Amino acid sequence: MTGRTVEHDGLSSTFAALADPTRRAILERLAHGDASVGELAEPFAMTLPAISKHLSVLERAGLIAKDREGQRRNCRITATPLKSATSWLEEYRRHWEANLDSLDAYLTRIQGPAPDARKEQP
Repeated sequence: MTGRTVEHDGLSSTFAALADPTRRAILERLAHGDASVGELAEPFAMTLPAISKHLSVLERAGLIAKDREGQRRNCRITATPLKSATSWLEEYRRHWEANLDSLDAYLTRIQGPAPDARKEQP
């Protein structure tokens, strides 16, 4: 144990919100344009209060914003938390790509020349 404490940050809220498939489906719908809470609830076999709870999680994570027009509540996607998550994941992608490139170079070196190339050598 390192004694290191982990603070709850915006990135944690983003990934926690994205962990649920219903919330990801809501974000996919909102990626095509703003929608009312009722429109977002239509494809799901769950109650409106259940959808509202999912929307609240997304809103607390900063992934969506809600506006009120009279009785209608419109939702729209906000990109900043997703950009932060993408940047974080991109660092790990670069790390693993560099490691896999090193592994590929090592395997190529220990295997020696290709079998056809060995036959051509005197």
